[in-house]
Amino acid sequence: MAIFARVAEARSFSAAARRLGISKSAVSKHVARLERELQARLLNRTTRTLSLTDVGTTFYQHCARVVQEAEAAEVAVSRLGSAPSGVLKVTAPAAFGRMHVASAVPEFLARYPDIRLEMDLIDRGADLAEEGIDVAIHLFGELAPNTVARKLAPIRWVVCASPQYLKKYGTPQSLDALASYNCLFYSFRSMHSDWKFRAPDGSIVSVRVGGNFIATNSLAIREVVLRDVGIAMSPTFVVGDDLRAGTLKALFTDFEALGTFGSHINAVYLPNRYLSPKVRAFVDFFVDRFGPQPYWDQGLALAGVEDSGTADVPAPGAGPGPGRIPGPAIEAPASVGRRSGARRTKAA
Repeated sequence: MAIFARVAEARSFSAAARRLGISKSAVSKHVARLERELQARLLNRTTRTLSLTDVGTTFYQHCARVVQEAEAAEVAVSRLGSAPSGVLKVTAPAAFGRMHVASAVPEFLARYPDIRLEMDLIDRGADLAEEGIDVAIHLFGELAPNTVARKLAPIRWVVCASPQYLKKYGTPQSLDALASYNCLFYSFRSMHSDWKFRAPDGSIVSVRVGGNFIATNSLAIREVVLRDVGIAMSPTFVVGDDLRAGTLKALFTDFEALGTFGSHINAVYLPNRYLSPKVRAFVDFFVDRFGPQPYWDQGLALAGVEDSGTADVPAPGAGPGPGRIPGPAIEAPASVGRRSGARRTKAA
């Protein structure tokens, strides 16, 4: 019944086998035996898909309850007898995982020495059931309907450039002026993008921008903007240290930049009435570590960042706070890629 429940959840013999740690043929034999004993077909099988029959759907509901009770018994014993332990499989986006998850791993493992952590840094959605993943750090798009999400931290964005780039090409004095600059951004497809901002009055402002570099990795964009190539819209979890150090300057800080992927960092896991101690330990650890005002946002005077205090934030270098960039309006030369007809719309 437990094996059938895993097959029903994963809609795959192979995925269920990986999750259970047994062979695909063993899974198939157990399900076939169950169908013989019940004298009923539980699964519709084709070369490409696997689905539940009506009988299988009803039977799965009972199996799922049995499995949950068995898991609850194991969890109850583990809570009484031991600390969180076992293999914990985690996925995280490449940039965020490298900068803010991997750096916390030593402290996490020191606190929970009986956990063995496997972390995969991937910039794609993961099927938790099929891939046997315990927790996914999620930044992109919609959450899968069969998962539970717990917010770890907000994602905040900033438009920024190096002081050398601004000295050479001038500081844009309005959002519309961004259309005349080389803008770098996160994208899978187009060299053009609509950058959106929330104005101080709450309205949404949209500006059409373009440039000569796009990437699907925020660290790659950071490397390029630090080398005086253009103006970037980046998440603060990537460029917060650069802003505090003064190696990047924030632009239009009265406007809240609305980025190109999700608004929150979430820990995502499969629903279960009895969350395993190792998963609970991991999620609680990062909720405490990040929080609604994460350390990478502290000390930044940006719209949407309520706490601009600098306490407990080791700045990587000296430099003034990243306030609004001063300076007279300077006409951008043709070499920055000036474009006409920037689109700017407002909506209440």
